[in-house]
Amino acid sequence: MAASAVAKTKSTETFIDNKRKDDIRMANIAAAQSVADAVRTSLGPKGMDKMISTSSGEVIITNDGATILNKMEVLQPAAKFLVELSKSQDVVAGDGTTTVVVIAGALLKVSLTLLSAGIHPTVVSDALHKASIKAVEILTAMAIPVELSDHDSLVKSASTSLNSKVVSQYSSLLAPLAVDAVLSVVDPAKPDLVDLKDIKIVKKLGGTVDDTELVKGLVFDKKVSHAAGGLTRMENAKIGVIQFQISPPKTDIEQSIVVSDYTQMDRILKEERNYILGMIKKIKATGCNVLLIQKSILRDAVTDLSLHYLAKAKILVIKDVERDEIEFITKTLNCLPISNIDHFRAEKLGYADLVEEVSLGDGGKMVRITGIKDMGRTTSVLVRGSNQLVLDEAERSLHDALCVVRCLVNKRFLIAGGGAPEIELSRQLGAWAKVLQGMEGYCVKAFAEALEVIPYTLAENAGLNPITIVTELRNRHAQGEINAGINVRKGQITNIMDENVVQPLLVSTSAISLATECVRMILKIDDIVTVR
Repeated sequence: MAASAVAKTKSTETFIDNKRKDDIRMANIAAAQSVADAVRTSLGPKGMDKMISTSSGEVIITNDGATILNKMEVLQPAAKFLVELSKSQDVVAGDGTTTVVVIAGALLKVSLTLLSAGIHPTVVSDALHKASIKAVEILTAMAIPVELSDHDSLVKSASTSLNSKVVSQYSSLLAPLAVDAVLSVVDPAKPDLVDLKDIKIVKKLGGTVDDTELVKGLVFDKKVSHAAGGLTRMENAKIGVIQFQISPPKTDIEQSIVVSDYTQMDRILKEERNYILGMIKKIKATGCNVLLIQKSILRDAVTDLSLHYLAKAKILVIKDVERDEIEFITKTLNCLPISNIDHFRAEKLGYADLVEEVSLGDGGKMVRITGIKDMGRTTSVLVRGSNQLVLDEAERSLHDALCVVRCLVNKRFLIAGGGAPEIELSRQLGAWAKVLQGMEGYCVKAFAEALEVIPYTLAENAGLNPITIVTELRNRHAQGEINAGINVRKGQITNIMDENVVQPLLVSTSAISLATECVRMILKIDDIVTVR
Protein backbone atom coordinates (compact mmCIF):
# COMPACT_ATOMS: atom_id res chain seq x y z
CA MET A 1 0.00 0.00 0.00
CA ALA A 2 2.76 2.42 1.02
CA ALA A 3 4.78 1.53 -2.09
CA SER A 4 1.86 2.30 -4.41
CA ALA A 5 1.35 5.71 -2.71
CA VAL A 6 5.02 6.58 -3.29
CA ALA A 7 4.71 5.55 -6.93
CA LYS A 8 1.59 7.68 -7.31
CA THR A 9 3.33 10.71 -5.80
CA LYS A 10 6.32 10.25 -8.10
CA SER A 11 4.16 10.17 -11.21
CA THR A 12 2.30 13.43 -10.36
CA GLU A 13 5.15 15.54 -9.01
CA THR A 14 7.39 17.04 -11.69
CA PHE A 15 10.27 19.47 -11.34
CA ILE A 16 10.51 22.27 -13.92
CA ASP A 17 13.83 24.06 -14.15
CA ASN A 18 13.12 27.74 -14.86
CA LYS A 19 16.67 28.90 -14.23
CA ARG A 20 17.68 28.79 -17.91
CA LYS A 21 14.66 30.91 -18.90
CA ASP A 22 15.53 33.47 -16.23
CA ASP A 23 19.15 33.51 -17.36
CA ILE A 24 18.14 34.12 -21.00
CA ARG A 25 15.87 36.97 -19.92
CA MET A 26 18.61 38.53 -17.77
CA ALA A 27 21.16 38.22 -20.60
CA ASN A 28 18.79 39.86 -23.10
CA ILE A 29 17.98 42.73 -20.75
CA ALA A 30 21.65 43.26 -19.85
CA ALA A 31 22.68 43.37 -23.54
CA ALA A 32 19.90 45.82 -24.44
CA GLN A 33 20.73 47.99 -21.41
CA SER A 34 24.40 48.22 -22.41
CA VAL A 35 23.33 49.56 -25.84
CA ALA A 36 21.07 52.15 -24.16
CA ASP A 37 23.92 53.19 -21.83
CA ALA A 38 26.22 53.70 -24.83
CA VAL A 39 24.00 56.44 -26.30
CA ARG A 40 22.78 57.93 -22.99
CA THR A 41 25.63 60.44 -22.77
CA SER A 42 24.65 61.98 -26.14
CA LEU A 43 21.15 63.03 -24.96
CA GLY A 44 20.26 66.71 -24.81
CA PRO A 45 21.85 70.03 -25.79
CA LYS A 46 24.92 69.40 -23.61
CA GLY A 47 25.22 65.76 -24.64
CA MET A 48 28.57 64.43 -25.84
CA ASP A 49 29.28 63.48 -29.45
CA LYS A 50 30.50 60.10 -30.61
CA MET A 51 33.39 59.48 -32.97
CA ILE A 52 32.72 56.33 -34.95
CA SER A 53 35.56 54.66 -36.81
CA THR A 54 34.32 52.08 -39.33
CA SER A 55 36.22 49.04 -40.56
CA SER A 56 36.71 50.74 -43.94
CA GLY A 57 38.60 53.61 -42.24
CA GLU A 58 35.72 56.10 -42.47
CA VAL A 59 35.35 58.43 -39.47
CA ILE A 60 31.95 59.86 -38.43
CA ILE A 61 31.37 62.43 -35.68
CA THR A 62 27.70 62.55 -34.72
CA ASN A 63 25.17 63.16 -31.97
CA ASP A 64 22.28 61.43 -33.75
CA GLY A 65 21.12 58.31 -31.87
CA ALA A 66 19.97 56.46 -35.01
CA THR A 67 23.32 57.04 -36.76
CA ILE A 68 25.37 55.96 -33.71
CA LEU A 69 23.40 52.72 -33.28
CA ASN A 70 23.30 52.02 -37.00
CA LYS A 71 27.10 52.15 -37.20
CA MET A 72 27.62 50.03 -34.06
CA GLU A 73 28.25 46.36 -34.74
CA VAL A 74 25.75 44.76 -32.37
CA LEU A 75 25.83 40.96 -32.30
CA GLN A 76 23.44 40.03 -29.46
CA PRO A 77 19.93 39.51 -30.95
CA ALA A 78 18.05 41.39 -28.19
CA ALA A 79 20.46 44.33 -28.41
CA LYS A 80 19.67 44.52 -32.14
CA PHE A 81 16.06 45.33 -31.13
CA LEU A 82 17.27 48.68 -29.77
CA VAL A 83 19.04 49.45 -33.04
CA GLU A 84 15.80 48.68 -34.90
CA LEU A 85 13.91 50.74 -32.31
CA SER A 86 15.91 53.89 -33.08
CA LYS A 87 15.39 53.25 -36.81
CA SER A 88 11.62 53.01 -36.24
CA GLN A 89 11.63 56.31 -34.33
CA ASP A 90 13.64 57.84 -37.20
CA VAL A 91 11.00 56.70 -39.70
CA VAL A 92 7.97 57.74 -37.61
CA ALA A 93 9.20 61.04 -36.16
CA GLY A 94 12.75 61.65 -37.41
CA ASP A 95 13.82 63.09 -34.06
CA GLY A 96 14.05 61.65 -30.52
CA THR A 97 16.13 58.65 -31.64
CA THR A 98 18.35 58.87 -28.54
CA THR A 99 15.38 59.53 -26.20
CA VAL A 100 13.51 56.39 -27.32
CA VAL A 101 16.54 54.15 -26.61
CA VAL A 102 17.21 55.77 -23.21
CA ILE A 103 13.54 55.27 -22.20
CA ALA A 104 13.67 51.63 -23.35
CA GLY A 105 16.85 51.09 -21.30
CA ALA A 106 15.22 52.57 -18.17
CA LEU A 107 12.07 50.46 -18.62
CA LEU A 108 14.21 47.32 -18.98
CA LYS A 109 16.07 48.19 -15.78
CA VAL A 110 12.86 48.42 -13.70
CA SER A 111 11.49 45.31 -15.45
CA LEU A 112 14.54 43.41 -14.22
CA THR A 113 13.80 44.54 -10.64
CA LEU A 114 10.14 43.48 -10.99
CA LEU A 115 11.11 40.06 -12.39
CA SER A 116 13.60 39.57 -9.54
CA ALA A 117 10.74 40.26 -7.11
CA GLY A 118 8.96 37.21 -8.56
CA ILE A 119 6.39 38.98 -10.77
CA HIS A 120 5.56 37.04 -13.95
CA PRO A 121 6.83 38.58 -17.25
CA THR A 122 3.30 38.56 -18.75
CA VAL A 123 1.96 40.63 -15.83
CA VAL A 124 4.84 43.12 -16.27
CA SER A 125 4.24 43.26 -20.04
CA ASP A 126 0.48 43.86 -19.73
CA ALA A 127 0.98 46.57 -17.09
CA LEU A 128 3.50 48.26 -19.37
CA HIS A 129 1.02 48.20 -22.26
CA LYS A 130 -1.66 49.84 -20.11
CA ALA A 131 0.82 52.43 -18.84
CA SER A 132 1.89 53.39 -22.40
CA ILE A 133 -1.74 53.93 -23.51
CA LYS A 134 -2.36 56.10 -20.43
CA ALA A 135 0.92 57.99 -21.07
CA VAL A 136 -0.14 58.90 -24.64
CA GLU A 137 -3.48 60.19 -23.27
CA ILE A 138 -1.67 62.35 -20.66
CA LEU A 139 0.72 63.77 -23.28
CA THR A 140 -2.15 64.57 -25.67
CA ALA A 141 -4.00 66.40 -22.86
CA MET A 142 -0.85 68.48 -22.18
CA ALA A 143 -0.28 69.41 -25.84
CA ILE A 144 -0.87 72.87 -27.32
CA PRO A 145 -2.47 73.11 -30.80
CA VAL A 146 -0.39 74.87 -33.46
CA GLU A 147 -1.27 76.23 -36.90
CA LEU A 148 1.04 76.04 -39.92
CA SER A 149 0.61 79.81 -40.30
CA ASP A 150 2.32 80.20 -36.89
CA HIS A 151 5.81 80.38 -38.38
CA ASP A 152 7.53 81.21 -35.05
CA SER A 153 6.30 78.06 -33.30
CA LEU A 154 7.53 75.88 -36.16
CA VAL A 155 10.95 77.57 -36.06
CA LYS A 156 11.15 77.08 -32.26
CA SER A 157 10.51 73.33 -32.65
CA ALA A 158 13.14 72.99 -35.37
CA SER A 159 15.62 74.99 -33.21
CA THR A 160 15.04 72.66 -30.22
CA SER A 161 15.87 69.68 -32.44
CA LEU A 162 19.07 71.36 -33.70
CA ASN A 163 20.26 72.55 -30.25
CA SER A 164 21.53 69.09 -29.32
CA LYS A 165 23.52 68.68 -32.54
CA VAL A 166 27.15 69.38 -33.48
CA VAL A 167 25.96 72.29 -35.66
CA SER A 168 23.82 73.83 -32.87
CA GLN A 169 25.47 77.26 -33.28
CA TYR A 170 23.88 77.50 -36.74
CA SER A 171 20.33 76.68 -35.54
CA SER A 172 19.21 80.31 -36.11
CA LEU A 173 19.95 79.80 -39.85
CA LEU A 174 19.01 76.12 -40.32
CA ALA A 175 15.71 76.15 -38.37
CA PRO A 176 13.89 78.80 -40.51
CA LEU A 177 15.40 77.17 -43.62
CA ALA A 178 13.93 73.76 -42.63
CA VAL A 179 10.51 75.33 -41.96
CA ASP A 180 10.47 77.18 -45.31
CA ALA A 181 11.59 74.02 -47.15
CA VAL A 182 8.80 71.84 -45.67
CA LEU A 183 6.07 74.47 -46.09
CA SER A 184 7.04 74.98 -49.75
CA VAL A 185 6.42 71.28 -50.55
CA VAL A 186 3.12 70.86 -48.63
CA ASP A 187 0.42 69.95 -51.15
CA PRO A 188 -2.89 71.80 -50.47
CA ALA A 189 -4.76 68.72 -51.76
CA LYS A 190 -3.08 66.57 -49.04
CA PRO A 191 -2.30 69.05 -46.25
CA ASP A 192 -1.42 66.37 -43.68
CA LEU A 193 1.23 64.63 -45.78
CA VAL A 194 4.78 65.74 -46.50
CA ASP A 195 7.15 63.63 -48.58
CA LEU A 196 10.72 64.53 -47.65
CA LYS A 197 11.85 63.09 -51.00
CA ASP A 198 10.54 66.37 -52.45
CA ILE A 199 13.33 68.20 -50.58
CA LYS A 200 16.72 67.46 -52.09
CA ILE A 201 19.79 68.11 -49.96
CA VAL A 202 22.91 68.77 -52.03
CA LYS A 203 26.22 68.77 -50.13
CA LYS A 204 29.15 70.84 -51.39
CA LEU A 205 32.51 70.95 -49.61
CA GLY A 206 33.91 74.43 -48.93
CA GLY A 207 32.74 77.56 -47.13
CA THR A 208 30.99 77.19 -43.76
CA VAL A 209 27.54 76.02 -42.63
CA ASP A 210 26.59 79.75 -42.70
CA ASP A 211 26.66 79.54 -46.52
CA THR A 212 23.85 76.93 -46.55
CA GLU A 213 20.89 78.19 -48.59
CA LEU A 214 17.48 77.24 -49.92
CA VAL A 215 17.32 77.15 -53.73
CA LYS A 216 14.01 77.50 -55.58
CA GLY A 217 14.98 75.26 -58.45
CA LEU A 218 17.61 72.61 -59.12
CA VAL A 219 21.23 72.34 -58.02
CA PHE A 220 23.77 69.86 -59.41
CA ASP A 221 27.07 69.16 -57.68
CA LYS A 222 28.88 68.89 -61.02
CA LYS A 223 30.22 71.00 -63.87
CA VAL A 224 28.69 71.57 -67.27
CA SER A 225 30.24 69.23 -69.86
CA HIS A 226 32.16 71.67 -72.02
CA ALA A 227 35.07 69.54 -73.23
CA ALA A 228 34.70 71.01 -76.71
CA GLY A 229 34.27 74.66 -75.69
CA GLY A 230 30.56 74.27 -74.97
CA LEU A 231 28.25 76.77 -73.27
CA THR A 232 28.23 77.36 -69.51
CA ARG A 233 25.17 79.63 -69.35
CA MET A 234 21.79 79.51 -71.07
CA GLU A 235 18.90 81.95 -70.68
CA ASN A 236 15.32 80.98 -71.62
CA ALA A 237 16.32 77.36 -71.33
CA LYS A 238 14.30 74.58 -72.90
CA ILE A 239 15.42 71.50 -71.01
CA GLY A 240 15.29 67.90 -72.15
CA VAL A 241 15.88 65.03 -69.69
CA ILE A 242 17.12 62.10 -71.74
CA GLN A 243 17.74 58.47 -70.83
CA PHE A 244 19.50 57.44 -74.04
CA GLN A 245 23.12 57.87 -75.15
CA ILE A 246 24.41 60.30 -77.75
CA SER A 247 27.24 58.05 -78.85
CA PRO A 248 27.80 55.37 -81.52
CA PRO A 249 25.68 52.23 -80.96
CA LYS A 250 27.18 48.98 -79.75
CA THR A 251 26.16 45.46 -80.66
CA ASP A 252 24.53 43.21 -78.09
CA ILE A 253 27.30 40.61 -78.38
CA GLU A 254 31.06 40.71 -77.98
CA GLN A 255 32.49 41.65 -81.33
CA SER A 256 35.73 42.69 -82.98
CA ILE A 257 35.95 44.45 -86.32
CA VAL A 258 38.99 43.85 -88.49
CA VAL A 259 39.76 46.87 -90.67
CA SER A 260 42.12 46.13 -93.54
CA ASP A 261 42.53 49.59 -95.11
CA TYR A 262 42.00 53.31 -94.48
CA THR A 263 38.89 53.64 -96.65
CA GLN A 264 37.00 51.17 -94.44
CA MET A 265 38.19 53.08 -91.35
CA ASP A 266 36.97 56.31 -92.89
CA ARG A 267 33.55 54.78 -93.65
CA ILE A 268 33.14 53.66 -90.01
CA LEU A 269 34.00 57.13 -88.69
CA LYS A 270 31.75 58.78 -91.27
CA GLU A 271 28.83 56.55 -90.23
CA GLU A 272 29.45 57.43 -86.57
CA ARG A 273 29.46 61.15 -87.41
CA ASN A 274 26.25 60.87 -89.43
CA TYR A 275 24.56 58.85 -86.67
CA ILE A 276 25.42 61.44 -83.99
CA LEU A 277 24.58 64.40 -86.26
CA GLY A 278 21.19 62.84 -87.06
CA MET A 279 20.40 62.63 -83.33
CA ILE A 280 21.50 66.19 -82.59
CA LYS A 281 19.46 67.58 -85.53
CA LYS A 282 16.33 65.91 -84.12
CA ILE A 283 17.07 67.39 -80.68
CA LYS A 284 17.74 70.87 -82.11
CA ALA A 285 14.56 70.77 -84.21
CA THR A 286 12.40 70.77 -81.05
CA GLY A 287 14.08 73.99 -79.83
CA CYS A 288 15.85 72.20 -76.95
CA ASN A 289 18.97 74.05 -75.78
CA VAL A 290 19.82 72.26 -72.48
CA LEU A 291 20.30 68.50 -72.13
CA LEU A 292 20.36 66.54 -68.87
CA ILE A 293 21.79 63.11 -69.70
CA GLN A 294 21.29 60.11 -67.41
CA LYS A 295 24.37 58.14 -66.42
CA SER A 296 24.74 55.02 -68.54
CA ILE A 297 26.23 51.67 -67.59
CA LEU A 298 26.05 50.25 -71.12
CA ARG A 299 28.31 52.70 -72.92
CA ASP A 300 29.48 56.32 -72.78
CA ALA A 301 26.50 58.66 -72.49
CA VAL A 302 28.36 61.21 -74.63
CA THR A 303 31.64 61.09 -76.53
CA ASP A 304 34.08 63.90 -77.36
CA LEU A 305 32.68 63.95 -80.89
CA SER A 306 29.05 64.31 -79.72
CA LEU A 307 30.07 67.03 -77.22
CA HIS A 308 31.77 68.88 -80.09
CA TYR A 309 28.61 68.77 -82.24
CA LEU A 310 26.39 69.71 -79.29
CA ALA A 311 28.62 72.75 -78.60
CA LYS A 312 28.32 73.76 -82.28
CA ALA A 313 24.53 73.40 -82.04
CA LYS A 314 24.59 75.75 -78.97
CA ILE A 315 23.20 73.06 -76.63
CA LEU A 316 24.37 73.09 -73.01
CA VAL A 317 25.06 69.58 -71.63
CA ILE A 318 24.93 68.26 -68.06
CA LYS A 319 25.91 64.59 -68.11
CA ASP A 320 26.07 61.76 -65.55
CA VAL A 321 22.75 62.53 -63.87
CA GLU A 322 22.06 59.69 -61.41
CA ARG A 323 19.19 57.33 -62.23
CA ASP A 324 17.48 57.91 -58.84
CA GLU A 325 17.53 61.71 -59.36
CA ILE A 326 15.47 61.54 -62.58
CA GLU A 327 12.10 61.42 -60.77
CA PHE A 328 12.94 64.49 -58.65
CA ILE A 329 14.25 66.43 -61.68
CA THR A 330 11.22 65.71 -63.89
CA LYS A 331 8.84 66.58 -61.03
CA THR A 332 10.65 69.89 -60.45
CA LEU A 333 10.88 70.85 -64.13
CA ASN A 334 7.35 69.56 -64.82
CA CYS A 335 8.59 67.63 -67.84
CA LEU A 336 8.84 64.00 -68.97
CA PRO A 337 11.98 61.85 -69.25
CA ILE A 338 12.73 60.81 -72.84
CA SER A 339 13.99 57.27 -73.33
CA ASN A 340 14.34 57.22 -77.13
CA ILE A 341 15.43 59.78 -79.72
CA ASP A 342 12.27 59.01 -81.78
CA HIS A 343 10.11 60.22 -78.84
CA PHE A 344 11.92 63.56 -78.53
CA ARG A 345 9.11 66.15 -78.74
CA ALA A 346 8.79 69.80 -77.71
CA GLU A 347 5.89 69.05 -75.33
CA LYS A 348 8.19 66.81 -73.23
CA LEU A 349 10.60 69.65 -72.45
CA GLY A 350 10.86 71.71 -69.25
CA TYR A 351 11.31 75.50 -69.28
CA ALA A 352 13.49 77.71 -67.04
CA ASP A 353 14.73 81.31 -67.10
CA LEU A 354 18.35 80.46 -66.45
CA VAL A 355 20.73 77.50 -66.41
CA GLU A 356 24.27 78.44 -65.42
CA GLU A 357 27.51 77.04 -64.07
CA VAL A 358 28.41 78.84 -60.84
CA SER A 359 31.93 79.07 -59.44
CA LEU A 360 31.96 78.85 -55.65
CA GLY A 361 35.24 80.70 -55.22
CA ASP A 362 37.20 77.78 -53.78
CA GLY A 363 37.78 75.84 -56.96
CA GLY A 364 34.43 74.08 -56.86
CA LYS A 365 31.77 74.53 -59.54
CA MET A 366 28.13 73.60 -59.70
CA VAL A 367 25.11 74.03 -61.95
CA ARG A 368 21.96 75.92 -60.95
CA ILE A 369 18.62 75.92 -62.73
CA THR A 370 16.42 78.81 -61.56
CA GLY A 371 13.19 80.51 -62.65
CA ILE A 372 11.51 77.21 -63.58
CA LYS A 373 8.17 77.62 -65.33
CA ASP A 374 5.28 75.61 -63.78
CA MET A 375 7.68 74.27 -61.13
CA GLY A 376 6.52 71.22 -59.19
CA ARG A 377 6.20 71.27 -55.39
CA THR A 378 9.86 70.56 -54.68
CA THR A 379 12.81 72.49 -53.30
CA SER A 380 16.58 72.06 -53.02
CA VAL A 381 18.88 72.85 -50.10
CA LEU A 382 22.55 73.53 -50.77
CA VAL A 383 24.53 72.57 -47.64
CA ARG A 384 28.09 73.87 -47.23
CA GLY A 385 30.74 72.85 -44.73
CA SER A 386 34.46 73.32 -44.08
CA ASN A 387 35.17 69.58 -43.97
CA GLN A 388 33.40 66.33 -44.79
CA LEU A 389 32.60 65.47 -41.15
CA VAL A 390 30.83 68.81 -40.55
CA LEU A 391 29.09 68.54 -43.92
CA ASP A 392 27.70 65.05 -43.17
CA GLU A 393 26.56 66.02 -39.65
CA ALA A 394 24.93 69.23 -41.01
CA GLU A 395 22.96 67.04 -43.44
CA ARG A 396 21.88 64.65 -40.63
CA SER A 397 20.89 67.56 -38.37
CA LEU A 398 18.95 69.26 -41.17
CA HIS A 399 17.13 65.98 -41.83
CA ASP A 400 16.06 65.86 -38.15
CA ALA A 401 14.84 69.47 -38.31
CA LEU A 402 12.87 68.73 -41.50
CA CYS A 403 11.32 65.69 -39.79
CA VAL A 404 10.28 67.80 -36.79
CA VAL A 405 8.44 70.25 -39.06
CA ARG A 406 6.92 67.29 -40.95
CA CYS A 407 5.65 65.91 -37.58
CA LEU A 408 3.93 69.23 -36.91
CA VAL A 409 2.27 69.12 -40.34
CA ASN A 410 1.04 65.55 -39.66
CA LYS A 411 -0.07 66.13 -36.05
CA ARG A 412 -0.43 69.82 -35.27
CA PHE A 413 0.34 69.82 -31.56
CA LEU A 414 3.34 71.11 -29.61
CA ILE A 415 4.62 69.97 -26.24
CA ALA A 416 7.27 71.35 -23.88
CA GLY A 417 10.83 69.95 -23.97
CA GLY A 418 13.56 69.94 -21.34
CA GLY A 419 12.30 66.85 -19.48
CA ALA A 420 8.95 68.52 -18.60
CA PRO A 421 6.61 65.96 -20.27
CA GLU A 422 8.50 62.98 -18.78
CA ILE A 423 8.29 64.33 -15.21
CA GLU A 424 4.59 65.17 -15.67
CA LEU A 425 4.01 61.63 -17.03
CA SER A 426 5.88 60.18 -14.06
CA ARG A 427 3.74 62.21 -11.61
CA GLN A 428 0.39 61.42 -13.24
CA LEU A 429 1.15 57.71 -13.83
CA GLY A 430 2.32 57.45 -10.19
CA ALA A 431 -1.04 58.87 -9.03
CA TRP A 432 -2.92 56.53 -11.39
CA ALA A 433 -0.98 53.52 -10.07
CA LYS A 434 -2.51 54.07 -6.60
CA VAL A 435 -5.99 53.55 -8.10
CA LEU A 436 -5.04 50.25 -9.76
CA GLN A 437 -5.37 46.91 -8.01
CA GLY A 438 -2.62 44.50 -6.98
CA MET A 439 0.48 43.74 -9.04
CA GLU A 440 -0.60 46.01 -11.91
CA GLY A 441 -0.46 49.13 -9.73
CA TYR A 442 2.95 48.08 -8.40
CA CYS A 443 4.31 47.67 -11.96
CA VAL A 444 2.86 50.97 -13.24
CA LYS A 445 4.41 52.81 -10.26
CA ALA A 446 7.82 51.35 -11.16
CA PHE A 447 7.42 52.42 -14.81
CA ALA A 448 6.38 55.93 -13.74
CA GLU A 449 9.64 56.25 -11.79
CA ALA A 450 11.63 54.91 -14.78
CA LEU A 451 10.51 57.87 -16.94
CA GLU A 452 12.52 60.20 -14.70
CA VAL A 453 15.60 58.91 -16.56
CA ILE A 454 15.19 61.62 -19.23
CA PRO A 455 15.38 64.71 -16.94
CA TYR A 456 18.01 62.87 -14.83
CA THR A 457 20.19 62.27 -17.92
CA LEU A 458 19.67 65.83 -19.23
CA ALA A 459 20.88 67.24 -15.90
CA GLU A 460 23.77 64.75 -15.69
CA ASN A 461 24.99 65.55 -19.23
CA ALA A 462 24.82 69.29 -18.48
CA GLY A 463 27.09 68.88 -15.44
CA LEU A 464 24.31 69.71 -12.94
CA ASN A 465 23.45 67.75 -9.80
CA PRO A 466 20.82 65.34 -11.18
CA ILE A 467 19.27 64.36 -7.82
CA THR A 468 18.74 68.00 -6.73
CA ILE A 469 17.40 69.03 -10.15
CA VAL A 470 14.98 66.09 -10.51
CA THR A 471 13.72 66.51 -6.92
CA GLU A 472 13.02 70.21 -7.49
CA LEU A 473 11.45 69.46 -10.87
CA ARG A 474 9.14 66.90 -9.25
CA ASN A 475 8.21 69.45 -6.60
CA ARG A 476 7.42 72.17 -9.17
CA HIS A 477 5.18 69.78 -11.15
CA ALA A 478 3.39 68.74 -7.95
CA GLN A 479 2.52 72.44 -7.52
CA GLY A 480 0.86 72.44 -10.95
CA GLU A 481 3.65 73.88 -13.15
CA ILE A 482 3.30 71.35 -16.00
CA ASN A 483 5.74 73.24 -18.26
CA ALA A 484 8.57 73.45 -15.71
CA GLY A 485 11.68 71.89 -17.24
CA ILE A 486 15.47 71.90 -17.05
CA ASN A 487 16.98 75.07 -18.51
CA VAL A 488 20.39 73.70 -19.46
CA ARG A 489 21.83 77.11 -20.37
CA LYS A 490 20.99 78.71 -17.00
CA GLY A 491 21.53 75.50 -15.03
CA GLN A 492 18.19 75.76 -13.24
CA ILE A 493 14.49 74.93 -13.55
CA THR A 494 12.32 77.44 -15.43
CA ASN A 495 9.11 77.49 -17.47
CA ILE A 496 10.50 75.81 -20.55
CA MET A 497 7.79 77.22 -22.84
CA ASP A 498 9.09 80.75 -22.11
CA GLU A 499 12.55 79.58 -23.18
CA ASN A 500 11.10 78.40 -26.54
CA VAL A 501 12.16 74.79 -25.92
CA VAL A 502 9.31 72.93 -27.64
CA GLN A 503 8.91 69.73 -29.63
CA PRO A 504 6.14 68.05 -31.65
CA LEU A 505 3.70 65.85 -29.73
CA LEU A 506 4.34 63.04 -32.23
CA VAL A 507 8.02 62.79 -31.18
CA SER A 508 7.10 62.17 -27.51
CA THR A 509 4.11 59.88 -28.10
CA SER A 510 5.93 57.68 -30.63
CA ALA A 511 8.99 57.47 -28.33
CA ILE A 512 6.84 56.15 -25.45
CA SER A 513 4.81 53.77 -27.66
CA LEU A 514 7.80 52.33 -29.54
CA ALA A 515 9.97 51.96 -26.42
CA THR A 516 7.24 50.05 -24.53
CA GLU A 517 6.56 47.85 -27.56
CA CYS A 518 10.25 46.93 -27.77
CA VAL A 519 10.56 46.25 -24.01
CA ARG A 520 7.44 44.05 -24.03
CA MET A 521 8.92 42.01 -26.87
CA ILE A 522 12.20 41.48 -24.97
CA LEU A 523 10.29 40.48 -21.78
CA LYS A 524 8.28 37.82 -23.62
CA ILE A 525 11.43 36.01 -24.85
CA ASP A 526 12.36 33.08 -22.61
CA ASP A 527 14.70 31.14 -24.89
CA ILE A 528 17.09 31.70 -27.78
CA VAL A 529 17.17 28.91 -30.36
CA THR A 530 20.12 28.97 -32.75
CA VAL A 531 19.53 27.31 -36.11
CA ARG A 532 22.68 26.30 -37.94
